[in-house]
Amino acid sequence: MHRGKGMKFVGDSRVSAERKPNIPKDYSEYPGKTEAFWPDFLLKEWLVGAVFLIGFLCLTVAHPSPLERIADPTDTGYIPLPDWYFLFLYQLLKYTYASGPYNILGTVVIPGLAFGGLMLAPFIDRGPERRASKRPFATGFMLLAFAAIFYLTWQAVDMHDWAAAEQQGKITDVVEVDKDVEGYEIYKASCIGCHGENLEGKSGVGAALVGSGHTAEEIKDIAINGFKNMPAGMFKGSDEELDKLADYIAEYSKK
Repeated sequence: MHRGKGMKFVGDSRVSAERKPNIPKDYSEYPGKTEAFWPDFLLKEWLVGAVFLIGFLCLTVAHPSPLERIADPTDTGYIPLPDWYFLFLYQLLKYTYASGPYNILGTVVIPGLAFGGLMLAPFIDRGPERRASKRPFATGFMLLAFAAIFYLTWQAVDMHDWAAAEQQGKITDVVEVDKDVEGYEIYKASCIGCHGENLEGKSGVGAALVGSGHTAEEIKDIAINGFKNMPAGMFKGSDEELDKLADYIAEYSKK
């Protein structure tokens, strides 16, 4: 038998004929298509982040966050306003078929269908195209959602009474009132529900009595005959109690 005859060489794909180190190809093999993560890509990310951070800091300095007075759970006249990114949902609840007896539609059904529809997007438009003009369903739904959110947000801002909101949330200096005198006991029995514990008033219910400028005679007339939104006959005490109440309130109305 001669050497080599009758012998067959079988290749096995599971065994690598040439061992190569696990080193990625050099970036020069992909000109214009990629870049090094460090420092090229990461440096660009840091620069973009720094620009946005500086811009955000400048915005907070130029327009500080608006603060309102301490929350009062007894103030039923206060009208809260959500943050700007919830204004479209806030406006939706003002329409007839999304509020009142249909409140479940405005709070659960309509938002649930709108946002739940996003789950169907991959199944409705499965094309590989990236141009918006060649993806009519995805583009149409996006434009429809954007138009609805923009319109509802605009309406919420336009219809909101900003002047009243500024007054109801205005921070006022709290004046320490004397609560150990008879005048305050009379005030507590007849006026505290609308004008507050410290005569500071309640938004949408009663005006502030501190610094109102009313004299004792004017206060007695108001207590009997009413004033603006305050109806007549609110005070039920005697004339002597009315005099003490008027003198007590007049003391703080000048501050």
